[in-house]
Amino acid sequence: MQKINSPPSFRRQKRSAFLALFAIALAAVLFLFILPARTQQPVVLTMLMQGQDIVNWKPFIQEFEQKNPDIRINLIEGPFDSNLVENLYTSAFLLGDSPYDIINMDIVWVPKFAAAGWMLDLTNKISPQQLSKFIKGNVEGGRYRGKLYRIPHASDAGMFYYRKDILEHAGIKPPQTFEEMFSISQNLQKQGKTTWGYLWQGKQYEGVSAMFVEVLAGFGGFWANPDTFEVGLDKPEAIKAVEFLKSTIASGISPAGVSTYGEEETRLLFQSGKSLFLRNWPYVWRLANTAGSKVKDKIAIAPMLSSVGKQGGSCLGGWGWGIAKTSKHPEQAWKAIQYLTSEETQRKFILETGLVPSYKSLFLDPKIVTQYPHYPQLLKVVEKSALRPAIAQYAQASDILQRYLSAAFTGKMTSEKAMTTAASETRNLLGSFKQAQ
Repeated sequence: MQKINSPPSFRRQKRSAFLALFAIALAAVLFLFILPARTQQPVVLTMLMQGQDIVNWKPFIQEFEQKNPDIRINLIEGPFDSNLVENLYTSAFLLGDSPYDIINMDIVWVPKFAAAGWMLDLTNKISPQQLSKFIKGNVEGGRYRGKLYRIPHASDAGMFYYRKDILEHAGIKPPQTFEEMFSISQNLQKQGKTTWGYLWQGKQYEGVSAMFVEVLAGFGGFWANPDTFEVGLDKPEAIKAVEFLKSTIASGISPAGVSTYGEEETRLLFQSGKSLFLRNWPYVWRLANTAGSKVKDKIAIAPMLSSVGKQGGSCLGGWGWGIAKTSKHPEQAWKAIQYLTSEETQRKFILETGLVPSYKSLFLDPKIVTQYPHYPQLLKVVEKSALRPAIAQYAQASDILQRYLSAAFTGKMTSEKAMTTAASETRNLLGSFKQAQ
């Protein structure tokens, strides 16, 4: 049979049709598979943070985003006062679907947030070996009823500052007990070596609770047991702790106005060279050693004091990250937390900010010690801790304690009456919570 050849025009039309179909198929593949992968928007994580913290963390968050282009972190600037930040978080959770994925938590918020069911349990996301690298108290401060809800990224602890120049010149060793500190203060005041002996925070705010938990531990007492809900504020040890603080005012070791002082009032007075001893936080070291400070290169630090025969401790503070249970991107949030709490990131963070690490090794890191030579001694401070009670009603319990400490310090109530009343109200608070469980 004779083969019939198609005309050239028909062959061209057939080839054009084939190319058109191929182009359509290719476009479909690009549209359905390739282009979406290339144009997919990154996951956005939202985090509320105080303004001063945003300044410190922004470079490291940008670094994380560069290494993880599929994740973005949206930082929302919160107020300076941490209590107001806590209120913003609380309001968001109470409204239901919180807009925040990563929660930057103060150590005392953990019980409240965890008990309310607002946080993801992180217990199985991190190994015990990794946790053992952190300061123990910082890890314990992130637990509630045996489960882990917060990974620490910064430590904080009450510190005992002293004028090493004055003590060395007088041939006196730094005090180890409250009693020694009291005696040294009186003697050097009489000699005209110092205006004040001891500065502490007596103002009615969270700082007075943090200060008092150290003195309370130093006299062998306790505030509240988070497991049994037992309250120790009316025990003899607690009343002795209040009496000691009042005696510093009555004797003139501490100024009468100390009952209205917060961190900055005491820091400025100490930095002006007017006091021998100071209880405050680690941030004071950097400021007290800046040019123009009257105590530059004249101070040293030690763990918090205790009474004779007792074991005291420093109130442990600090911040860490958790994940909101309402987060739509928990895996990406955990990835960000792992990066930001890594030892490498924290080393760079500490070198740039001078804040206190949560990894034990970094207190002895050669680069960090070269820049901050007091860090090895600071490690001894943070390892000897006194934790505020891990109770869900902590804010209310602290408010009770603050009010009655203030009443005792200002003479409106006796120490015994103030602490008996504080203990009674705290028992009522914890009792109602226990019944509601």
